[in-house]
Amino acid sequence: MRIKTKTEQLATAPVTLDEKDYAILRLLEKNAKLTVREIAAAIHLSATPVHERIKRMEANGVIKQYATLLDHRKIQKGIMVICYISLKEHNRKIAKVFIDAVTGFTEVLECYNISGEFDFMLKIVSENMESYHDFYLHKLSMIKGISHTQSIFVMGILKDTHQLL
Repeated sequence: MRIKTKTEQLATAPVTLDEKDYAILRLLEKNAKLTVREIAAAIHLSATPVHERIKRMEANGVIKQYATLLDHRKIQKGIMVICYISLKEHNRKIAKVFIDAVTGFTEVLECYNISGEFDFMLKIVSENMESYHDFYLHKLSMIKGISHTQSIFVMGILKDTHQLL
């Protein structure tokens, strides 16, 4: 079952990027707080074309958003869980109920529609085992249409990046 995301639905023709665009993106991925002037100096362009390139990439959806990445352990979210989920039936109505529910849960950081034995993979953070158990019992397992779940507890993070370039 493949469900298109909002981003995929809004996507238009492929965006053409040149080396300067990629250089801007690499810099922003490493530090989104860089100023246009700092980026311009680093890639040897003036500020105006850099600003225009950034605005174009934002408008075309290449740059989706700017974010602050937090260390989940330092903000009382000490447990991370990967949860695999299978649905009882594969139809739009059941999938929509599931997607609407999980996208509303603050505990769910990421949700992927996947292939294989399971239909979805969730990345969940919680304060501790007890709070995850409460989330699982009173929120996740209450979603109609779930057939099977498997929770895998992350014991350590060896690589954690959002950089694509």
